Amino acid sequence: MREKLIFDLSREGRKGYSLSGNDCPELPLESILPSKFLRKVPADLPEMPESEVVRHFVRLSNLNHHVDKNMYPLGSCTMKYNPKINDYTCDLPGFSALHPLQPAETTQGALQLMYELAEMLREIAGMAAVTLQPAAGAHGELTGILLIKKYHEAQGSKRHKLLVVDSAHGTNPASAALAGYEIISVKGNADGRTDLDDLRSKLDGDVAALMLTNPNTIGLFEKDIQQIAKMVHDNGSLLYMDGANMNALLGITRPGDMGFDVMHYNLHKTFSAPHGGGGPGSGPVGVSAKLVPYLPVPIIEKEGTTYKLSYDRPESIGRMMNFYGNFAVMVRAYTYIRMLGPDGLRRVSENAIINANYLLSLLLESYDLPFPKPVMHEFCLSGDRQKKTHGVRTLDIAKRLLDYGFHAPTIYFPLIVSEALMIEPTETESKETLDVFAEALLSIAREAATTPEVVLAAPVTTPVKRLDEAMASRQLNICCSL
Repeated sequence: MREKLIFDLSREGRKGYSLSGNDCPELPLESILPSKFLRKVPADLPEMPESEVVRHFVRLSNLNHHVDKNMYPLGSCTMKYNPKINDYTCDLPGFSALHPLQPAETTQGALQLMYELAEMLREIAGMAAVTLQPAAGAHGELTGILLIKKYHEAQGSKRHKLLVVDSAHGTNPASAALAGYEIISVKGNADGRTDLDDLRSKLDGDVAALMLTNPNTIGLFEKDIQQIAKMVHDNGSLLYMDGANMNALLGITRPGDMGFDVMHYNLHKTFSAPHGGGGPGSGPVGVSAKLVPYLPVPIIEKEGTTYKLSYDRPESIGRMMNFYGNFAVMVRAYTYIRMLGPDGLRRVSENAIINANYLLSLLLESYDLPFPKPVMHEFCLSGDRQKKTHGVRTLDIAKRLLDYGFHAPTIYFPLIVSEALMIEPTETESKETLDVFAEALLSIAREAATTPEVVLAAPVTTPVKRLDEAMASRQLNICCSL
């Protein structure tokens, strides 16, 4: 039975607390809080009915944008709807009431869930083993790069360069630099994919690995991936995959089969756990057989019908996080995978690809597409036409979208696209929502051509209006009346 703390901080006096259901005497509040933190006089708070308090906070929550309210078209973020059954399973007492220092014999259910989740992720990506420890995508990147570094050290090699494609997420070179590598950029070709000649010219005996996202950040599948893998491996280097765009691959193809040696997954993207303002991330890492000995400790092992945490791994890179990772995110991802099954996961990616191409077809007339279609799960438009002809930047278009009730897409990324608008609708948005979103962007394009001052003044319906960008970057101080 859960014991509930009962506090009485009434104006008549502080009675301390008691434990409901017990006959314990009440204790003075001073035994819990230092006296210097206790009020000498009651707080001057207004007397309000509960209904008004509830409405106030609901009103505030409605001012915030969230995926339960409307579409989140952020490219490469995979902001899909978060099924509520995920929260239900996460709140089960056997999961929510655990403590990480409990002995393994009392946490068998949690250990089983983590073991099975790792096995499912391993199979989904075609890898030899998976660690669930990293707490976010970038943390997974760092873990993967440290595994690569450990591998080369074990081979007696002191490789100090790491190749990163020019369309990569900014965390890729940042993670590599944090691990001590010199970063070498690999160019894209006219089709928006990796330039094989440029890659070949930069592969030498000092290159530890190539970091690649597939599909890449502009939504195109690297059709030469097997040739890329051969070039990298023939050089004695390893191939790393940023798993941010895994939502396009589920049940269709596997990174391990393409030749990737290590990759991170984003449970908070591909597998439907909330992220951003909605919750913490989780970035498990999958590896090929040659990297298994170096995985972080502890590893969850199954012996007969029981599960244990194994620390007996002398070649491990060590811990990457206290305890075992963000367990609540794992429960949500496990629920999502078990709920959908293999066929459902494939439909996720198929529908994500269909949604992206459908939405792109609606917008092509009014916005530029720098690279050819079809795309995978996301696409990258350019606002160059609006900027050059009407003086309306991509930033202005994004601000105006807020007036239409939509969160803005990712803008000015990747850097290889001028005035970039990167859009990812995900599989969870209906055709009706996509139509409304497309019409909003088309309407803004018409406004840019006829009444650009309207777009340049946006947003006008939000509590906080257009900020002074230069001042906001130096001294952000947002004040508004609600």
